[in-house]
Amino acid sequence: MSAVACAEETPPAAIEPFIHELVREYGFDATSLRTFFHDTQRLPDILEAIAKPAEVKPWYEYRALLLTPERVQEGAVFWRLHADELARAQARYGVDAGIIVAILGVETFYGRHAGRYRVADALYTLAFYYPPRADFFRGELKNYLLLTRERHLDALSLYGSYAGAMGMPQFMPSSTRAYAVDFDGDGRADIWSSAADAIGSVANYLHEHGWRTGQLIAIPAQTDGQTGNENYQKLLAAGLKPSLSVETLAQQGIRPASALPAETKAALLQFAVQNGSEYWLGLDNFYAITRYNQSPLYALVVVQLAAAIREACHVPGAAKCGEQGEAIQ
Repeated sequence: MSAVACAEETPPAAIEPFIHELVREYGFDATSLRTFFHDTQRLPDILEAIAKPAEVKPWYEYRALLLTPERVQEGAVFWRLHADELARAQARYGVDAGIIVAILGVETFYGRHAGRYRVADALYTLAFYYPPRADFFRGELKNYLLLTRERHLDALSLYGSYAGAMGMPQFMPSSTRAYAVDFDGDGRADIWSSAADAIGSVANYLHEHGWRTGQLIAIPAQTDGQTGNENYQKLLAAGLKPSLSVETLAQQGIRPASALPAETKAALLQFAVQNGSEYWLGLDNFYAITRYNQSPLYALVVVQLAAAIREACHVPGAAKCGEQGEAIQ
């Protein structure tokens, strides 16, 4: 079914209550909202895309998709071009500059691929035609309309991902309103075309979600080989938030690849490789990255891409991107 045909469908019944809510709670004009919804489209390929996100791939395929030589080299170029802004963001927010670069690399290839869907169409489609997460996307649609009103933006002209994420860092509208910052000092937080604002916004987001300056992010775990038993499954099921002490893990035959204090809290993580599984311990900063994207695959590929970019920046004869960071194991 074409996008044009979708636009001619009868609007879902939930739109009118949604409009009334926006009018009542935020003082929107009902006629303007109806015009907005008349001009949005339900796009079936958005529904197809959200049903098969990249994060459902096994780790070895996901890693190969994103940790590429091109992404590493372009990350080094981006770092050199924006070394001052990255150093300033690291100093202000305490977030490792390499992690900021890697997130921008994973999200949009450093701003090159920021999305091909109108944000209005993406959020409309998911808010009213995707029942599993309709409440979430209606909240984001509400934030999008508030954002465009607050910043005097045309709500029908912005483009982003199939999920409605926007700009170089792929912030959802609620995150844009809450965490985007004016880092270049021009009076507006522009995550679409200002690399400085994108850098500062990513750093601010991670800072606000618990980033701990100079601490490790994740560390490989050595196991005793009995990883299929019930105790291991319970430890894996404990979740992404670090809650298991290194001492407790050691009692089950799980040890970090290098020494950590016994009281250090970690999350046990399992990643599929072609010949089995590898295990990692995620620490507080790993958990902070999963607040950006809840997939542990995403967080680990960000960590590894950051390390690879930093290595590319420090090869003999190359211009250095920045000082050696403490945060990446």
